Amino acid sequence: MGKACILVVEDNPDNLELVKFLLEQAGYDVVGLPDGKKALAWLAENTPDLILLDMSLPEIDGWKLARQIKDNPLTRAVTLVALTAHTLPGDRKRALDAGCDGFISKPLDVPRFAATVAGYLRPET
Repeated sequence: MGKACILVVEDNPDNLELVKFLLEQAGYDVVGLPDGKKALAWLAENTPDLILLDMSLPEIDGWKLARQIKDNPLTRAVTLVALTAHTLPGDRKRALDAGCDGFISKPLDVPRFAATVAGYLRPET
C-alpha cells in the first residue's frame, strides 16, 4: 500500500508551503492547489485519501466547493476537512453543514498538525 494522498486547497502560498512541508515530513503524498477550479479539475481525474480545504478561496469559496465535492458521487466519500481562519462561533457548524467532515483552525498548531490530520485519515483495512 502506498502513502496516503492529501489534497490541500489553499490560496495563500505561505500557508500552502507550510502545510505541504509538515505533511510531507510526516510521510504523506501532498498535492497543493491554489483554488477551487483547479481542485475540481484535479478531482475529476484523481481521488485523494483526504482533502484539506481553506474556506476563503477566490472564485469558488470553500463553502461552495465543499458542497460540490460532497454532491459528486465520485468524491462524496473522500474525507473533507476545513482548514480555516474562520473561527467565530458558528463557523465550525457552517463548515460541517457545507459538507466538511472535520475542522482545523488557523493558525496551525504546528507541533500537532500532522497528528491531527492523521486522525482524519480512515484506517486501512
